[in-house]
Amino acid sequence: MATRDGALARAAESFDSGALKARLAELVAVPSSSQEPGREDTLHAYLAGHIMPWVQRLGFTAQIHPNPLAGFGPILTAERMEDPARPTILLYGHGDTVRGLPEQWSQGRDPWVLREEGELWYGRGTADNKGQHAINLLALEAVLAERGGKLGCNVKLVLEMAEERGSKGLREFVAANSALLAADALIASDGPRLEPSLPTIATGSRGSFNFELALKLRDGGVHSGHWGGLTTDPAVMLAHAICTMMDRNGRVLVRDWFPPGGVPANVRDALAGCEVGGGGDSATIDAGWGEPGLSSAEKIYGWNSLIVLAMLSGKPDSPVNAVAPDARAHCQIRYTVDSDTSLFEPALRRHLDAHGLHQVAVENAGVRMPASRTAPDHPWVRWAQDSMQKSLGKRVQIIPNASGGLPGDVFMDHLGVPLVWVPHSYNGCKQHGPDEHMMKGPAREGLLAFAGMWWDAGEPGTPARR
Repeated sequence: MATRDGALARAAESFDSGALKARLAELVAVPSSSQEPGREDTLHAYLAGHIMPWVQRLGFTAQIHPNPLAGFGPILTAERMEDPARPTILLYGHGDTVRGLPEQWSQGRDPWVLREEGELWYGRGTADNKGQHAINLLALEAVLAERGGKLGCNVKLVLEMAEERGSKGLREFVAANSALLAADALIASDGPRLEPSLPTIATGSRGSFNFELALKLRDGGVHSGHWGGLTTDPAVMLAHAICTMMDRNGRVLVRDWFPPGGVPANVRDALAGCEVGGGGDSATIDAGWGEPGLSSAEKIYGWNSLIVLAMLSGKPDSPVNAVAPDARAHCQIRYTVDSDTSLFEPALRRHLDAHGLHQVAVENAGVRMPASRTAPDHPWVRWAQDSMQKSLGKRVQIIPNASGGLPGDVFMDHLGVPLVWVPHSYNGCKQHGPDEHMMKGPAREGLLAFAGMWWDAGEPGTPARR
């Protein structure tokens, strides 16, 4: 007789037997970098040669659609409908990756070859996002095998190939295909856990608002000996502008960028006792940095932050004895859904003017990825938490939104679905850089967690239909 424990045992076996590793090696071998020109055929091949045959074997009907925006990767949709009266889960993932950067990887490692070293699997896309959607599909396969080809619920899949270029075209596609993609909840995987050993559910993501500070004072550089000390240095002016925006301890001083009510009560409740860690050897949590009075979790999951992504004056790689003519900084605000982004640019202009920095221009300001959030106590979120805790026998932490960006707003806006993000990676996975990897422990737990949710979605007791 088919049982939940039997489904979990099958999911565990797909890890222990090497099936997940083999499938991930196959997917990593496809150099599906959407950020590199000339990869258009490879992006299509990832879907047509690897994902479509797999989901068709699992009983899905699938098709590949051109991106509504020219020049961006295709989008695969698939559906497996057993009973319209039962819940429908929408699964999302992306098969494109950032640049391979092979010259930056440690000796012996190739971004397009899966390499096992101890508890880690190295390869581009292992964490972001090939490994994550592979885990969810393998878990689905295990439950189908246990139930003799039946699931007890319905599943739809969206797999895009332009996420690493800002999910261009996804919003337009989902808006035009809302009936095709209609579902009761989005349950998918991307991003990191809070800590490698702590299963996590995120109910949204922070957004990103980018802008540039620019100051041009003359057409060309002037001799540093003849003019230094006499003519305004734009690099110094720009540095002062940034210092008015943030103090030396990382507290943002443009206070109109923040929600007037502070961190919402339900967000504080969700983050109570939440610990942040797992950065590996690439980052540290500096207790004195950021907004005073907030916990580390509240700083990155419940509040806004300012980051200087890049700044330039002159030619740092080949300096000359001259006062530079201009200076520029590219900055980013990571913001929560409680913020009004229409106020960001005018608030910054007022702030700079109030400090006598009228010459510093604000350019190219705007949202790059919108924020999103489902209430942390939403019935589908609590259902997922209960299911995962039953499967894993340990606490599952809910956070109100991931610290990074995800396209959840697209699905909330056009499908009205609650968001349940269940990440299988961790903060130290080095996604977007050299030596990207997936940790085995979270991968195996991810298989069990999703097998349990697939099983429970086919049982009585799911949240009420929309």
